[in-house]
Amino acid sequence: QLQLVESGGGLVQPGGSLRLSCTASGFTLDTNAIGWFRQAPGKEREGVSCISSSAGTIYYADSVKGRFTISRDNAKNTVWLRMYNLKPEDTAAYYCAVVKYCANQAVGGPFGSWGQGTQVTVSS
Repeated sequence: QLQLVESGGGLVQPGGSLRLSCTASGFTLDTNAIGWFRQAPGKEREGVSCISSSAGTIYYADSVKGRFTISRDNAKNTVWLRMYNLKPEDTAAYYCAVVKYCANQAVGGPFGSWGQGTQVTVSS
C-alpha cells in the first residue's frame, strides 16, 4: 500500500519549534515533489510549503516564510518541515502529499487521498 505518514506534531508554546516528518511507505519519494499543507478548524486546507524532487525548487507560503524550513533526504525516503517561532495561528492539522508540481510561487494539488496528518497546537 502506497502511503505517506506524517509525524512530529504536538503542543508547543508560542515561539517554540517543532520538526514534522513525512515518510513514504510502499514507494520511493526521490522522483516526487512533496508538499506540506495544513487545515485549521473551520478553515480551508492551505499549502504551506513544497520541495521538488531534487530540492532545487522550494516554495513557502507568505505566512510561514522565514519561520519554516523544508528539506528532504531521498535516501531516507523522508521530507521534513522544520517550524520555528511558532504562533497560535499555526495551530492546525498538518499533512504531506505527493504534489502535481512545486514552483517558486505555488504548490500544486495532491495526488491521491490525504493521510491522517499530525496535529500542531501552539498555545501557552
